[in-house]
Amino acid sequence: MTMAQNEKLAELSSAGVAVWLDDLSRDMIHGGKLQSLVDERSVVGVTTNPTIFAAAISGSESYDDQLHALAVRQVSVEEALRTITAADVRDACDLLAPVAQRQPGDGRVSLEVAPGLAHDTDATAAEAAHLWWLVDRPNLYIKIPATEEGLSAITSSIARGISVNVTLIFSLERYRAVMDAYLSGLEQRLAEDADADLSGIASVASFFVSRVDSEIDKRLDKAGADPSLKGKAALANAQLAYQAYEEVFSSDRWKALEAKGARPQRPLWASTGVKNPDYSDTMYVSELVAPGTVNTMPEKTLQAFADHGSIGTPVQKSYDEAASVMTSIADAGVDLDDVFRVLEDEGVQKFVDSWDELTESVRTELQDKA
Repeated sequence: MTMAQNEKLAELSSAGVAVWLDDLSRDMIHGGKLQSLVDERSVVGVTTNPTIFAAAISGSESYDDQLHALAVRQVSVEEALRTITAADVRDACDLLAPVAQRQPGDGRVSLEVAPGLAHDTDATAAEAAHLWWLVDRPNLYIKIPATEEGLSAITSSIARGISVNVTLIFSLERYRAVMDAYLSGLEQRLAEDADADLSGIASVASFFVSRVDSEIDKRLDKAGADPSLKGKAALANAQLAYQAYEEVFSSDRWKALEAKGARPQRPLWASTGVKNPDYSDTMYVSELVAPGTVNTMPEKTLQAFADHGSIGTPVQKSYDEAASVMTSIADAGVDLDDVFRVLEDEGVQKFVDSWDELTESVRTELQDKA
């Protein structure tokens, strides 16, 4: 017997927001926790990143047997890392397969290409293809960063039939380029085969939220700006992203692809854990409710919403207000282009640092288990 779904999260799902969990570990998969989040917390997808895997591997004995086997075989640290993470992602894909059958864009698990390749188009595309082959599950997403070099890798991966979660999007300008990369990939696939089935290809565009407030609030303080502007930029920026999404996915260009079975690339709100304790711990969920979106939450945010979350103003009713917030912030002396450039560079660097930490943690474990 399945437990009843939490009402607040069920209401969020009914409003068109797919609830995903930004966390994964072997204990969570095999100990029943992930299944209970699906059964009781409306969770229909999972995102991972190097930080999440580093915490999982160093914090659990569930990996010991596999690490021992890999150590005995003397595989490289890189190969061991991929074998371990692919095994977890594959098992999570299998657990979520029933969801994927009911809701084809959901029931998905995301696995990231090595972040050190973020500025190398060919290497990113090659690794995306390798990970797609290695996990070998139709409900996988390969995460590719939305750097300028990443855009072409997104297009070529989509053209090859690989489903992609585009990560680290901060600005509207880059988000438009990401949507274009997706449509171009679908068009390329049709150019190579006019009868190609596009319905199996899915994509989400991960638009980062809380980090935008952290960076802009700091700059507003420095500029001596009106304090009432703080804590508003991230939501306004994301709300305007949804407006751009509505525009692109109602265009004639999109309709031609949709007629061939293509699915829209959904906006995914990422980095939705609130970093400033003065702000409501559910604001990046409550104020980003719109049809056809995904919100991937750390478990703390998910449980907070389940406990006391509420649905705020629908995103479609916030465009004018959002545009005026961004104008006021720019007028207060914040260079938004520079903000988004800094956030992208820092975002890539944070993932590289986590990847290095993950590599070190696997190296240590392999030496211990040898």
